[in-house]
Amino acid sequence: MPPTSIYRFAKLKLLVALALLLSFVNTHAQSSYELNSGWKCAPINSVKDNGTVLSTSAFNTDSWMPATVPGTVLTTLLNNQKVPDPFWGMNNEHIVDIYKAGSAYYTYWFTKDFKEAPAVNGNQVYLNFRGVNYSCDIYLNGHKLNKEIQKGMFLRFNYNITGYLAKNGNNRLAVLVHPPDVVGNPNGGQGGDGTIARNVGLQYTAGWDWIQPMRDRNTGIWDKVTIQKTGSVRIADKHIVTLVPGVRLPDGAQQPAIIKVAAELSNPTSAVVSGALSFELDGKTVSKVVSLKPNSTTDISFADYTLPNPKLWWPNGYGDQHLYNLKLKFTATGKTLSDQQQLKIGVRQLTSEFNEHTGSRQIMVNGQKIFIKGGNWVISDAMLRLSDARYDAEVRYHRDMNLNLIRVWGGAMIERPEFFEACDKYGMLVFQDLWGSGDCNGRWEDPQKLDDQWARRKYPDDHGLFLRSAIDQIKMVRNYASLAIWCGGNEITPPEDILTALRDTILPKLDNTRWFVDYSNSDSMSHNTLGGNGDGPYGIQPLSVFWEQRTFPFNSEVGSVGVGDYESLKRFMPTANMIPPIYDEDSHKTKADSVWEYHKYIGYDTSINKYGKAKTAADFAMKAQLVNYDQYRGLAEGFTSHMWDWYTGFIIWKTQNPWTAMRGQMYDYYLDPNACLYGLHNGSAPFHIMYNPVNGNVMMANNTFKARRSMMMVVKTYDMDGKEKVLNQVFTDINATTVKKYFSIKEAIDKLAAKEGVFLSLQLLDENKKVITDNTYWIPDSKGAFSGLQKMKNEELTATAKYIKPGKVEVTLSNKEHNVLAFFNRISLINADTKTRVLPAFYSDNYITVLPGEEKKVIIDYTSAGKNMLIGIDGWNAPQNTTRMVTISN
Repeated sequence: MPPTSIYRFAKLKLLVALALLLSFVNTHAQSSYELNSGWKCAPINSVKDNGTVLSTSAFNTDSWMPATVPGTVLTTLLNNQKVPDPFWGMNNEHIVDIYKAGSAYYTYWFTKDFKEAPAVNGNQVYLNFRGVNYSCDIYLNGHKLNKEIQKGMFLRFNYNITGYLAKNGNNRLAVLVHPPDVVGNPNGGQGGDGTIARNVGLQYTAGWDWIQPMRDRNTGIWDKVTIQKTGSVRIADKHIVTLVPGVRLPDGAQQPAIIKVAAELSNPTSAVVSGALSFELDGKTVSKVVSLKPNSTTDISFADYTLPNPKLWWPNGYGDQHLYNLKLKFTATGKTLSDQQQLKIGVRQLTSEFNEHTGSRQIMVNGQKIFIKGGNWVISDAMLRLSDARYDAEVRYHRDMNLNLIRVWGGAMIERPEFFEACDKYGMLVFQDLWGSGDCNGRWEDPQKLDDQWARRKYPDDHGLFLRSAIDQIKMVRNYASLAIWCGGNEITPPEDILTALRDTILPKLDNTRWFVDYSNSDSMSHNTLGGNGDGPYGIQPLSVFWEQRTFPFNSEVGSVGVGDYESLKRFMPTANMIPPIYDEDSHKTKADSVWEYHKYIGYDTSINKYGKAKTAADFAMKAQLVNYDQYRGLAEGFTSHMWDWYTGFIIWKTQNPWTAMRGQMYDYYLDPNACLYGLHNGSAPFHIMYNPVNGNVMMANNTFKARRSMMMVVKTYDMDGKEKVLNQVFTDINATTVKKYFSIKEAIDKLAAKEGVFLSLQLLDENKKVITDNTYWIPDSKGAFSGLQKMKNEELTATAKYIKPGKVEVTLSNKEHNVLAFFNRISLINADTKTRVLPAFYSDNYITVLPGEEKKVIIDYTSAGKNMLIGIDGWNAPQNTTRMVTISN
């Protein structure tokens, strides 16, 4: 064949392949689609007709309000400007609460017109709901689909609508959604009066100490609604288990792993259907011939599959997060594809054992023990405005904090698959609570609760619904590599019959490879020999507390403050309320503005005044960042310093806010990080040098599987004028997964800091004299104040920025020799047109101190489509305390 013909033939083959690929992609895309636009709604009191009428095209909905689905009634009202933004100022007080108005006020009809032609040749069409709060009736084309009211916020449910589709392909769906059965009195208690827990649903919606009540209690079609088209057989659920025997390391060749694959197949037809169930993994296909009885659901399991030399999944900081594509499909006799599903799986094995030395459980992944550094998570958005992009950004921030676990708190929900996808991607283990909390469910006596402890201990009202919901949600998320721990509830077990069913029947059958802990501070998790609840401390702490006061050996909740900076405050606080809190050192009380209190401000006590009394809200917020950084660096370092001795892990309460609250957050609701995030990023780094402020010890933590050798440790100080003093310089090494103490510099530091404080610089250098890791502390004077910081000279920092590629910027900060330190610089990516921060943006580090003669680089990743960007830099001792703007070069 001539070269030209070969070229034409190759081109033709390529075009054919592309056409086939596009045909497959299009067919696959059309097999399932989401009904996520074009919805209409109206309150039940304004509608006289019933669902049979509303679900026909004869009924005119032109006057109805556009509805947000997935979403809540409150989201729809907000998007139609019927209510003010409940996240701004005191607006939430101006929205009608369901407890006062009655449930009918937030009971709504929702309709959706969609096109879907009748199925032919035995094919099936399903209508799938992934979450409705709290109960509903469903009508399609004049037919009621549910025989009894469909109830349960945490139940997926689907209907075979093959026989109800309109002949002309024009269909109308109508759904009547009722609020939770018991809406609770939002009386200011944790979960209000507690009766919100009589439902199997969200407890925070009646209010908590970090959120005001959601006025509609999140009533609505809050999760995805999809149309799914299959052949005669549908893959209803699947179960993938990976076993990695032995003790592994991330690098090098691996011994085989075992993959267990099972699926639940549904045959709704009146005929026997035969065919093959198969899965594809790593280029191999395994099939099994099956025969399915009419109108049946059948569980099918494959023989164990041996995966040679697997690429393993590891938690963040310990190795890569490799994910395999696995395709599961059913092909009916005659090679007709009936249904297929694709998922990503991480090959890893999770185990746990009790550490008798610490008195707590420890977690192993692939045979290696993992020191848990976690964050408590409530929910992504208080109004359930959930999205793939937001989940990805929030979980990525947890990765950037150098954490390796997220605990999903029991007053919220089992998180959505998109959350677990992000956790798989970024290496976050997940500690998943089931629904319940000690506050609402009766652990403590509480005068704000309507019922006594005995009554609350029996919540929820419908135990059967709880168990059905648990079964369904376990099936929904059990295939994700990141899911590590199931927990019966927050600070209390569920009622005994529920606990027994979960522990002894449901989890052994549905998901028997993960650790189940009966409640979040259980003795089976952590021997709470010190008394108390097994949680805390909370709020502002002297740094010495984190280092020298032993707490619970696997602490499920420990944390501090979390006010954002001034740019963050401006997003939800009116100018008139920008008044800094005042702490009275005699009465030990704080006076705060009403909006600050409404948004759950937690006191910084004396810590702000140590940097000088705050003159304005902006000044307060800046000084709060210094406290934030120090608190969370100190927390992470204090716990890590006792790794495997006192502790097997800690979980911060909490790392994110689903509302514009002013506590317990490493980034604000709008995804803008504060100094908490970067103090934690520093203090919990996998390989880290640190200073114990109590005894003056210089220490090193190696939280990786690799020993480090031939490093130079450099310990030096700088005074407020930038004068350097070397305290020690020594070669050192450290073994894997350990903490090592070196020497104390307390006497020298106390002397150097006595007058006005001092900066302490710790560095580890490699054999090429390059910095491996560093850490800069600001040490107070002998009175515990930062007097020197308050009179520092202006720095002369030089900054440049350049685009590395689309969506990535490199910033270089340089400080001159013999200059003062350029202290605590916040870098921000700025939209040059709006002069606002680009959110979200991900910084390799932030709140950076640059020593005299030093250069530091920061990488910024962002996904904004904007191209006109600037870099803003705010520093503690910047000239005139102004933001410098840096142009980004190409």
